[in-house]
Amino acid sequence: MKETDKKKTLSPEERKKLEQERAQTQIELERLREYLKTEPDPTGDAADLDAYEREKNLALVRRMEQKLEEIDYALRAAKKGTYGICERCGKPIDPARLAALPETTLCVKCKNVLEKAARRAAL
Repeated sequence: MKETDKKKTLSPEERKKLEQERAQTQIELERLREYLKTEPDPTGDAADLDAYEREKNLALVRRMEQKLEEIDYALRAAKKGTYGICERCGKPIDPARLAALPETTLCVKCKNVLEKAARRAAL
């Protein structure tokens, strides 16, 4: 049996952790969105600082939205039986990595390779 032929499903603990992570991310995302709605319009000298804070909060919202997508993707992978299997090399992802980042779809080695390639491309 090849590595890519292996099927992995979520344990009840893993599913619970992913669902808790999703709920926590959703709460934080809603809190940030509400905060952005209530931010006062910048005035005078405070405009630069206010603009910086707004941009920072918008970046956090984008990151939270991305994280929600990653968690949903991981839950769909679990339904297909591919949760915990690296999408790039097909090998199992280290359980410690999944514990820290339950939404991950890449093993450490493949993630490092992709990040190095992205940094080279950015230069």
